Amino acid sequence: MSTEGSVGTDANVDERIQQRSTLKRLLIRPELGSICGAILVFVFFLLVARDSGMFSSEGTLNWTIVSAQFAIIAVGACLLMIAGEFDLSVGSMIGFSGIVIALMSVTWGFPMWVAIITAFIVALSIGWLNGYIVVKTGLPSFIVTLAFLYILRGLTIFLSIATTNKTIIGGIKEKAEGDWLASLFGGKIFTGLFSWLGEQGWISVFKGGSRAGEPIVDGIPMLIVWAIGLIIFGHLLLTRTRFGNWIYAAGGEPQAAAYVGVPVNRVKILMFMFTAFCATVFATCQVIEFGSAAADRGLLKEFEAIISVVIGGALLTGGYGSVIGAALGALIFGVVQQGLFFANVESSLFRVFLGTILLLAVILNTYIRRMITGER
Repeated sequence: MSTEGSVGTDANVDERIQQRSTLKRLLIRPELGSICGAILVFVFFLLVARDSGMFSSEGTLNWTIVSAQFAIIAVGACLLMIAGEFDLSVGSMIGFSGIVIALMSVTWGFPMWVAIITAFIVALSIGWLNGYIVVKTGLPSFIVTLAFLYILRGLTIFLSIATTNKTIIGGIKEKAEGDWLASLFGGKIFTGLFSWLGEQGWISVFKGGSRAGEPIVDGIPMLIVWAIGLIIFGHLLLTRTRFGNWIYAAGGEPQAAAYVGVPVNRVKILMFMFTAFCATVFATCQVIEFGSAAADRGLLKEFEAIISVVIGGALLTGGYGSVIGAALGALIFGVVQQGLFFANVESSLFRVFLGTILLLAVILNTYIRRMITGER
C-alpha cells in the first residue's frame, strides 16, 4: 500500500519538475520579451490609431520601411554583441559609406556599380581594422569603435567639403538609373502583383490625376527585401551552423572556447566586418532612395541598433541572444515611431519610449542571466 503511494508521489513530483523545466526553458528564450512587447505595441496602436490609416496598405508600408531600417543594422549589431563586442561606429559608417558612393559616382564620374562596390570594400576594411585592433590590443571594443565613430564622422564631413564645398551631395538618383547593382538596393519587387491587387480593389489606388487607378503601394522596396534576407541569413548562421556555435562561444566563454579550438579572434573580426557590411547596405539603400548623400546621416543609429538587440533579449555580457529577437525589437521601434505620428502624439516622446524600453529590457535580461547562471 505504502509502495503504491510512494510511486504515485514520485510520478507527481517528476511531472511538476518537468513542467517547471519546460516553463524555465520558455522564460529564458531570448525572444520572449520582444514577442510580448510586439504584441502589446500592436494591440495598443490598433486601439488608438486604427482609424488614422496606420494599418492601411500605405500606413503599413511606412512603418515596415522604418522597421526594416532598424532591422538591417540590428542584425549585424546582434551577432557582434553575442560575440561579446560592441560597435559604436555604425552610425558614422552609414554617413561615410553614403558619401563615398556620392563622391565616386556624382563628383568623380565612376559608374554607380563601381561606387557601391568600392563603398563596401572600404567599409569591410574599416570593420576588419576595428576588429583587429580590439583582438590584438585587448582594448574594449567600446573605446576602439567610439574612436572610429569620431574618425569616420570627421572624415565624412572633411571629404564632402573638401571636394564639393558642401555636406549634401545630390544627383545620385540620376546616376543610379539603369545601373544593374543600384537596382538591387533601390528598386521594388512584386510590382505586377500589387497592380493586380489594385485592379481587384483589395488595396488603395489613386483616384485622380495622371496616376489614376494605379496602386498607392506599387511594390515592396528592396530595403525591406534586404532586411528580411539579412534576418534569415543571421538566424540560420546562428542556429544551424558550427560558426554560429563559435559566435556564442566567443562571447560566452572566450578563453575556454579558444582552448577547444574555436578561432575566437577570427570570429570577432568577421563579426565587426559583418556589422560594417550591414551599415553599408543601409547607407546604399538610403542614398539611392533619397537621391542624395549627407554627411550627418546615420546619427545615433548605433544606439538604436544596440537598443533593438537588447530589447530582443541579448545580454550585454555576450554569449546569449537571438537575431529573431533583434528583428522584433526593430519592428517595435518602427511601429512605435510611426504609430506616435498616426496617433497625433508628440514625436519627442519616442525618445522617452526608447529610454524606458531599454531600461526595462536590461532589467529583464539581467533577471534571465541570473536564472541561467544561478546567481542571486
